[in-house]
Amino acid sequence: MSLPGLRRLIAPRSIALVGAGAWTDAVAAGNAAVGFEGTVWRVHPTRPSTATTHYFRSIDELPAAPDAAFLAVPNQQAPAVARALAQRGSGGFVCFSAGFSETGTDAGELLTRALLDGAGALPFLGPNCYGFVNFFDRAALWPDQVVGSALVSGSSQSSGSAQSSGSAQASGIALICQSGTIALTLMFNERSLPIGYLITVGNQSRLAVEDLILLLCEDARVTAFGLYLEGIHNPEKFTAAVATARRAGKPIAAIKAGRTAAAARTAHSHTGALAGADTVFEAFCRQAGIARCDTLGTLCETLKVLHAGGPLRGPKVLILGASGGDMAMTADVARALPLDFAPLPEPHSATLRELLTDRVTIANPLDIHTYLWFDPPALRRVFAALLRSGYDAAGFMLDCPPDGRADTSAFDAVIDVYIDTARELTADTARELTADTARGLAAGAAPALTAGGTELPVPRVALIASLPETLGARIRADCLRGGVVPLQGQREALEALALAAEVGAAWRMSEGPVLHLPATPAPAGGAPGSAAPVRNLTEHEAKTALAAHGVPVAAGRVVAPAAVPATAAAIGFPVVIKAVGSHLAHKSDVGGVILNVRSAAEAAEAAGRLAPLSDCLLVEPMIGDGIAEVLVGVICDVQFGQVLVIGAGGVLTELVGDATSLLPPWTAALIEAALGRLSVMQLLAGYRGKPAGDLPALIDAILGVARYAAANVATLVEIDVNPIIVRPRGSGVVAVDALIRTRA
Repeated sequence: MSLPGLRRLIAPRSIALVGAGAWTDAVAAGNAAVGFEGTVWRVHPTRPSTATTHYFRSIDELPAAPDAAFLAVPNQQAPAVARALAQRGSGGFVCFSAGFSETGTDAGELLTRALLDGAGALPFLGPNCYGFVNFFDRAALWPDQVVGSALVSGSSQSSGSAQSSGSAQASGIALICQSGTIALTLMFNERSLPIGYLITVGNQSRLAVEDLILLLCEDARVTAFGLYLEGIHNPEKFTAAVATARRAGKPIAAIKAGRTAAAARTAHSHTGALAGADTVFEAFCRQAGIARCDTLGTLCETLKVLHAGGPLRGPKVLILGASGGDMAMTADVARALPLDFAPLPEPHSATLRELLTDRVTIANPLDIHTYLWFDPPALRRVFAALLRSGYDAAGFMLDCPPDGRADTSAFDAVIDVYIDTARELTADTARELTADTARGLAAGAAPALTAGGTELPVPRVALIASLPETLGARIRADCLRGGVVPLQGQREALEALALAAEVGAAWRMSEGPVLHLPATPAPAGGAPGSAAPVRNLTEHEAKTALAAHGVPVAAGRVVAPAAVPATAAAIGFPVVIKAVGSHLAHKSDVGGVILNVRSAAEAAEAAGRLAPLSDCLLVEPMIGDGIAEVLVGVICDVQFGQVLVIGAGGVLTELVGDATSLLPPWTAALIEAALGRLSVMQLLAGYRGKPAGDLPALIDAILGVARYAAANVATLVEIDVNPIIVRPRGSGVVAVDALIRTRA
């Protein structure tokens, strides 16, 4: 299916409203609100026609095949209506009717199959679906109120007012939601969010979120995607859709419900306990460059930043305002965010000191005070110095009194100076662009200006209000016309800038994840391939397998208990002695590990204690110069396949919870970045005067685990290497325990 093939459904010129009066009346009213200029046909088997509205009794009576239809009929009738639409040659439909697979019943599943069969090849949204509003082309199959489309490019229209029938929206975001109520809430926003498409998917029986992303990437008017997700219908296709959006330069911000949901599988190891379903999705977002938001407010603000120029070039931000309180709160609110409040560079600091005098402390965040509030030329020079000082984003924090209830002139004048300065910066940058730079911008590179022979990024310029309601529609419209992003809510604004910077970093870091999925599909509720029997390799077998892929392991020997003293002496004391066997996945829990054995007599005594646990014992050298212990594992997620888990190792792994996850492809750069997110990195870097660990050797060992996993996609269930002992720099690392679970 291509976008031209789908356009009959999402940009129809004729619409059939089929069924229940109240719901289809609302759809008709919504089309009037957005200025739909096509034909609307009403279909109902018994509703009487009026002087203004004619009702056809069936699809067959319609004068022509409708481009799109809205079905608000009893669910048992929906398959027959779908079949009639397919036979007439319709473009597709929205199935508002409920009572299908979302019920979780056999009857619901049978009805879904009947709907799919009746629809044939027709595209449709739903069932159990609210439909869509297309503000770009002014069409709505939406059984509720339809209000505003944020800003129309180049106009002063604001969110909260109906789309003018006199102009179509030039560019905007596509919102795709798995909840009709959430979609309605987003439509009601008073944030000047430029919505081009608002689409709900219901049960995703035919068109899913990933299908719509792929299709709408072809629409040049779409600048970014906003998603509300409750589950991923097809992870492989979703991954491909995200990659397509990225190549098209259309970033994605998303909310996914279920952060606190338990993993849908039993954890057999430390690795499994650390890698819950939400952790895996978080890793996917981080690598794919999806801005994962926690609240609808942050989603809206992030989408505004992304719409205004794509991901940020970096996390270096400048926040200024005329209140020391605002600046102090900015520093506090941003303390846990990955934003870089770098100090102002020279000569910009010198310029500012000259303009603001020694009464103002030059810092970032910067309180400029109000000494120049009523001196527009001087204020313009201050803003120009700040916006040209090399930051990736710059935000002026100012809360305004409400229009019509207070005198806003003093605020308006300063905002006008700020917007004019930003507009001049944009114009200056445009004049400085060379042909090569212009080609780079077309490819998605961030614009830059030249100062003293040094290239500086042009910042994303924002006006930030501490409270969402203190940035009114009029000022938001002024900002957008001047190329300034109006951000509402201090926390949401700072989170939006941080997320936009993280998307930019992810786009630069790699091409995004590539799923390693086993060939055997997962049965309902089970791990991929779990229908096949699973066996645990012994520790020695696991280490031998990993060593073949480059993982350094201790030089151990498996011997009978009676041979342990002599073997220990040959290896050299001190040693570690362990019980071995496929039944001993957690040896420490049953006393199956004895450390720091220093003599033949101690070895004999240890062998006697361990002999009841297993017929053979593993003897290994004791590693005594470890800097840190690191866990490295791989699990096979139900949806996303193989996931590499890296964390603080040892017996306290789950208690500490210091871990991060990565999806393939696994590279040294991604692994090093992942280690940098861990608290254990402080030990690896040399904590409180202790020597630094051998980080290159650790990365190589992790890559070895990854190579084994990639080579055994078809059969691997789980790897748990815990711990890898990291020795001082130049001394290497050693994997001292390993568990591998595999399908026979």
